[in-house]
Amino acid sequence: MRILLVEDNLPLARALKQGLVEEGYAVDVAHDGEEGDFKARTAAYDVVLLDLMLPKKDGIELLKGWRKDGMKMHVLILTAKDMPGDKVKGLDLGADDYVTKPPNLDELYARLRALVRRGHDIKDPIIRVADLELNTASRSVRRGGKAIHLTPREYALLEFLAFHRGRVVTRPMIWEHLYDEDDENTSNVVDVYIRYLRNKIDKGYHPPLLLTRWGEGYMLRDDVEEGASVASGKAGGDSE
Repeated sequence: MRILLVEDNLPLARALKQGLVEEGYAVDVAHDGEEGDFKARTAAYDVVLLDLMLPKKDGIELLKGWRKDGMKMHVLILTAKDMPGDKVKGLDLGADDYVTKPPNLDELYARLRALVRRGHDIKDPIIRVADLELNTASRSVRRGGKAIHLTPREYALLEFLAFHRGRVVTRPMIWEHLYDEDDENTSNVVDVYIRYLRNKIDKGYHPPLLLTRWGEGYMLRDDVEEGASVASGKAGGDSE
């Protein structure tokens, strides 16, 4: 998940970004309303964490403009404890949720996970694909009842594929949602992480769930009865 954090308090912005990155999120930061507006309009974000008291353009003005222009990314507002009216105004203008500053990180992460599930019309925190289980609350993975250890970035990629299961996701889609503006990796890092995932969730299991569609992208299989022709690669299958 890619997040835009719009916060002018530099120590708080650094602390929030560090915590979010450690959780496996890609995070871009803006320190005033004009920069936040520019970034929100020029990249695809899953969630914007928006402070309301900003220099140059305040958060209310930003939120109003985004919703007026049909921008549908989730917005979670950051508001001071002594400004309850800001919560009401923000929610009325189209914010999806709010937390008070400084936020409890566990609560913040839970609200972010809930927003992402809502965006994919998923209510159950556990996503099941054949015998693979992703617990989006604990960010843990099991296959065939066996726990599988994934790094934060591996988990983020698998969760993204799971949210789109049964559909092809392209390399640009993966890059756009899982890497931030400062990431210096090249685009082939996606292929590297797909290989890591395949070794962890498919090696030694049947049927293979992580498929490659040559010339298109990757797909986490949804219909396990899809047939041997796909599993063997005859339909553009899952070989590397």
